[in-house]
Amino acid sequence: GATLSPELANYNATVAYGKGPKGENRQQTIDVGSFPANAWGVQDMHGNVAEWCLDRWHPSPAKGPTDGSAWQEPAGEVPREYQDCRLLRGGSWSSAPRYCRSSYRNCGHPVSRYSIVGFRVCALPPGLLS
Repeated sequence: GATLSPELANYNATVAYGKGPKGENRQQTIDVGSFPANAWGVQDMHGNVAEWCLDRWHPSPAKGPTDGSAWQEPAGEVPREYQDCRLLRGGSWSSAPRYCRSSYRNCGHPVSRYSIVGFRVCALPPGLLS
């Protein structure tokens, strides 16, 4: 949407987004489901933790798969130390609100631990792929 407020997500709300209000920085994750669901019934899509993705990190998604599959090939155009990095999406409890959107991309090494990164468990309805 056009704005984000501390009543809708857990992020560093000491920074305003657009014409939205300022608030507090909770400085930690909070319980899932603490905020209202979006129009599709999904909760906590902004803030709390950035989310690991299956895709490998690439500087730009422009040349990636167009069929919805994960981008599994290493990025040849990045330094070797980044070739095993995985894609992170969204912002976290410590992020400014401009990073709390699903289009925001970052990278992380899969063997690393970060207090600002988590994952979302999802499942397909029974029989969907049958």
